Amino acid sequence: MNETIAGVLRRSAATRGRRILLVATAGIGALAAVALPAGLPPAQRTFAEFAPQVQLLISVPLPFVGVLLGNDLRGTTGARVLPTLGGATLIAVVAGLAGDVFAAAATAASASTAPDPWAHAGGTALAGVLVQVLAQLIGTGLGLLIAGPVWGCLATMVLPLGAYALLAPVGAARGWLTPYGAARQVLTGTAGAAQWTGWLVVALLWGVALNAAGAARLARTPAGRR
Repeated sequence: MNETIAGVLRRSAATRGRRILLVATAGIGALAAVALPAGLPPAQRTFAEFAPQVQLLISVPLPFVGVLLGNDLRGTTGARVLPTLGGATLIAVVAGLAGDVFAAAATAASASTAPDPWAHAGGTALAGVLVQVLAQLIGTGLGLLIAGPVWGCLATMVLPLGAYALLAPVGAARGWLTPYGAARQVLTGTAGAAQWTGWLVVALLWGVALNAAGAARLARTPAGRR
């Protein structure tokens, strides 16, 4: 199957259910941006406060898109994984940028009394995009590995959050071993070398390794058994 990234993008919205999922993912971020200012005192209404919460909420349903795209390949012969990963990543970048726009709009409209409502906005905005890319790659990896999109979607929540909960006794190590822990560290906008190194380790473990395992499984499994 010689699919292009454009074909993957079309596939992501090929059915009514998939279009609803994409709209719902964006809608969750928009609703969060609308609701958050009301729940915070004016002095705490900053981009660095809004953006992490908006991005983390978007990152919950977004991997479902990746699961569906990855799962599509299980029933095809000669499927190439890289176009799917490229298309899924592009969708994630758009989702992350949308989250940044929602958070920026919330900040601008929040009547903030913080000394600098836009402090660390650049680092936080970049981290938001990277959070969505990793979330999406977890989805594609699990979609390649797990038969059935429902189970794959459930796994995108249960496995990362379960790992975060199980590793509670080791505290800071969760920032090096779990997506949620790493996301919380870099979304502050003030992450240093240690936090970004932890993010890289998590990206390799949960993004690269999952998809590599999924691609290897796809290559060695006959189409009829996928």
